[in-house]
Amino acid sequence: MIESANLHRHLIVCGLGYTGVATARAAAEAGLRVTAVTRDPANAPPLGAVTIVPFAAAGAAFADATHLLATAPPPGDGGEGEGADPVLHAHAAAIEAAPRLRWLGYLSTTGVYGDRGGGWVDETTPPAPGQDRSQRRLAAEQAWAALATTRAVDLFRLAGIYGPGRSAFDDLRAGRARRIDKPGHAFGRIHRDDIVAAILAAVGQDLPPGVRVLNLNDDEPAEPALVVEEAARLLGMEPPKLTPFAEIEARMSPMGRSFWSESRRVASAGTQAALGLRWRYPTFREGLRGILAEEPVSNQTTDRPGE
Repeated sequence: MIESANLHRHLIVCGLGYTGVATARAAAEAGLRVTAVTRDPANAPPLGAVTIVPFAAAGAAFADATHLLATAPPPGDGGEGEGADPVLHAHAAAIEAAPRLRWLGYLSTTGVYGDRGGGWVDETTPPAPGQDRSQRRLAAEQAWAALATTRAVDLFRLAGIYGPGRSAFDDLRAGRARRIDKPGHAFGRIHRDDIVAAILAAVGQDLPPGVRVLNLNDDEPAEPALVVEEAARLLGMEPPKLTPFAEIEARMSPMGRSFWSESRRVASAGTQAALGLRWRYPTFREGLRGILAEEPVSNQTTDRPGE
């Protein structure tokens, strides 16, 4: 059922990546007026009732918006706007002047917490980013937070995103899955649909000006090898062999090594309470089963070697 309150909300989604597309579609289905902003409208996927506008001309759309979600990371390529949030870099004046705009959401990363040696962090933990990309994310968070004197600002700190078309199933089927053995080195993850649910829950709240930190991380940080093993079991495949981290580290890309250089466990109970929801996929087990259930039956089994 479409809530009547949604009919008075106009959400701008800046960025049509994996999460932005899903959010725009779900928000439109929920009855919100939705405008999606992208640098290349000609290549945007079909989004039904969603209006699509080019990034360079987005200022006019902001003037009529009540809610704005920014999904793009700050660039780190040394070009113009290096390290700055791309939406604010181009459109800060239009956003600040928008008369109806009362909520700003920014998709950040749990990487801003830095390395905690496997220890727990929650929404109240001060950030301490160690990686350059996480430091840029924190700077972007701070830029959005500076607008909270007159608007509500939600900083969504996302763990590793997975979902349909982006999961261990795809890696296994493509033959690129690895089970890396680094005992005790757990990572957090969050299903795309739980991200969307959290965003829509936040949009549906009437909040006073101020900053809120929301951790989008499921309830069971886990070693990646366990996720690959479970995905292989669900597909009826033999999992890849378990390879010690020390044997594979030298062959990793700099990005891969940086990914494995940090370990933390992120709690999100406070976020779920603040948004009045529970994750649909509280662990990777439910998430993988949910992805498989959405696939055609013909995709759900894979021949075992030798059969």
